[in-house]
Amino acid sequence: MKEAIIIKDFNEIKELSQNDLDLINKYTKRDLTKEEVYTFTFILCDNEIDRENEKFTKEALVKLSELFLGKTGVMDHEAKAKNQSARVFYCEVEKVDGKTTKDNKQYFRLKAKAYMPKSEKNKELMLQIDSGIKKEISVGCAVNKMLCSICGCNRKSGICCNHVKGKKYEGKLCYTILDDPVDAYEWSFVAVPAQKEAGVIKALKGGVLSLEEILNKIRSLEEISLNKEEVKKLKDYINRLEELSSFGRECKEDLRKEVRKLYSLSQPQIDSYVISSVTSKMSFSELKAFKKAFSAKNNDSDFFAVKPQLYNKPLLKKELYKEFKV
Repeated sequence: MKEAIIIKDFNEIKELSQNDLDLINKYTKRDLTKEEVYTFTFILCDNEIDRENEKFTKEALVKLSELFLGKTGVMDHEAKAKNQSARVFYCEVEKVDGKTTKDNKQYFRLKAKAYMPKSEKNKELMLQIDSGIKKEISVGCAVNKMLCSICGCNRKSGICCNHVKGKKYEGKLCYTILDDPVDAYEWSFVAVPAQKEAGVIKALKGGVLSLEEILNKIRSLEEISLNKEEVKKLKDYINRLEELSSFGRECKEDLRKEVRKLYSLSQPQIDSYVISSVTSKMSFSELKAFKKAFSAKNNDSDFFAVKPQLYNKPLLKKELYKEFKV
């Protein structure tokens, strides 16, 4: 789910236009009059990087503007007939001049108009919208592409990169680009805005969870039931992690041996057992740091150069060398 909000556009003519009424009557059994309907405008979503470090592309917003047409609004995401309250009759992607997104792109938003019949049942809801009490809306949709902003891999495909949303890589923020929408489920009036942990409902047409969704549910200790395809995704991911783990252990051991060697050359007075014990407790980054330091010392001096046995012995008197003269 993504949070949306009802807006008040003071540039709009308060009186319902005939064009809007014609659009509304495409969804009615009989033609309604202006006096019979209540309308309001709201923002469904935009191309800004949100609190979950996700963003729609402009092309995705254009596709969603078609998918949300005719979709009904419900209460608290309870898809029951009695909870249906309003229907979207108009959508457009709107450019907001002078505003850019966090990744320095032109800002676009998906604006929608919805209608509901004026009735005793809807009277309280209409008053709550007018008074600003009901203004948070949560929307649900499905996308086929969830692209990593760093490397471009599709997280929907299962096994993907190890880049983490919200982290920076060489100064660039990692976020997920949502593209190629396949369905717009619904939009809902909610009492509380969508929480930070909530995001777009990301599911393929068959309802298969992505690997990222599976891992997020596991991390949050949420109860989860997986189908055969989802289990295969998780198994492939675990197999890949085991392979990377094995490779990492080998690399770390090779690095540890190299640091031991450099350590022994740099500090020959320290027992090799002590050096081995110390390096066995070092992390990969610590081993790299020690190697870098020893390598720099080796490059900046002749400390590791081969020296004769008597290099550090005190000079003897010349007369003591007589027996060695030819």
